[in-house]
Amino acid sequence: MGFLAFGINHRTASVDVRERVAFGPDLLDGALSRLRSETGNREAAILSTCNRTEIYCCSEQPDADELIDWVAAFHNLPADEVRRCAYMYQDAAAVRHLMRVAAGLDSMVLGEPQIFGQMKDAWQSARNAGALGSQLDRLFQNAFATVKQVRTDTGIGENPVSVAFAAVSLARQIFADLKRSTALLIGAGETITLVAQHLREQGVKHMIVANRTLERAAQLSETVGGQAVLLNQIPDVLGQCDIVISSTASPLPILGKGAVERALKQRRHKPMFMVDIAVPRDIEAEVAELSDVYLYTVDDLHEVIEENLRSRRGAADAAERMIDHGVVEFMQKLRALGSVDLLRQYRSDAEQLRDQELAKAMARLQRGAEPEQVLAELARGLTNKLLHGPSVRLKQMSAEGRNEALVLARELLAPEQDSSQGQS
Repeated sequence: MGFLAFGINHRTASVDVRERVAFGPDLLDGALSRLRSETGNREAAILSTCNRTEIYCCSEQPDADELIDWVAAFHNLPADEVRRCAYMYQDAAAVRHLMRVAAGLDSMVLGEPQIFGQMKDAWQSARNAGALGSQLDRLFQNAFATVKQVRTDTGIGENPVSVAFAAVSLARQIFADLKRSTALLIGAGETITLVAQHLREQGVKHMIVANRTLERAAQLSETVGGQAVLLNQIPDVLGQCDIVISSTASPLPILGKGAVERALKQRRHKPMFMVDIAVPRDIEAEVAELSDVYLYTVDDLHEVIEENLRSRRGAADAAERMIDHGVVEFMQKLRALGSVDLLRQYRSDAEQLRDQELAKAMARLQRGAEPEQVLAELARGLTNKLLHGPSVRLKQMSAEGRNEALVLARELLAPEQDSSQGQS
């Protein structure tokens, strides 16, 4: 069994491409089912976030081209367009990539913690869908253990930095005093929850939370002393808002150019700062054409994020070394597990030969044969049967000039040295 990791991310593809390749929550179960039935991958998991879409597979013969073709077909995209943006890792490289992603070492924000929870969600979704077999499950479990050690033993998680934090940092640069600002938060998931926390820490006192369900919006707004509204009420409150930060799983834009234009008129063209963290986008791209709006997407946050990385880079080096160790350890365990079936079969065959020879010996004893002669023939027959197969194969390898195999066979068949030899 081999591992394969396929993906596109913020480094290889624009937000336009990423949103077309994303697997929303409503697509995930069906995608996992189709992936396993339409390709040779017996085990699979899908991670889809605003910054990346990745598929982790386990199969007898991983086929990168087959996976690219499947992703393209699923999303009705040209295979060449997906191939230009995609990266592939196999076996140990795939294991290392999964661990690095889970640890936040491959994220836009180095060491950001949200991806660890998103990776766990991907694992749980695959498990619930019956797409997670023993090999891929073992990989995820080892990755989680390694990342927990990284978080505990390094400073990679210190000095909170995330897309949410970067968005608030950018708002702080736009507005001299955030305390006087009103913020509209669209969505009520983990990212928006972090945004609300950061805004509260920066002194923003008035926040409006808009969500598809009022109950979820109210739960978040209560934690920050804000106001809860439904998504269709956004036009009613938009004119009050200086800051708009959106992150939902909506497949279509929630905020259009027309609604923003009307809000700007109410504000007498007082500027609005907007950050669209969602993929697909929540705010129509045309909103950026309005002269009194500063609209940023996740791709625009790089510069702000870079300023927040410096304290984590030393810790990242230590984290990379720990992940390298985790990869080596996991692959060793995997190879050891691979020998278990072989050893089990070898022992079963040997025991079958033993039972056959023992049955012959017992029959001869019952017929009155000499015990010493029966024991000698039992030993000789068992030895010949056990050595026959290896002997034939060793002669064949020698005739074929397979010297490396012969060296391994010599090491495997060498008698164990008695530790007591040579001692007086």
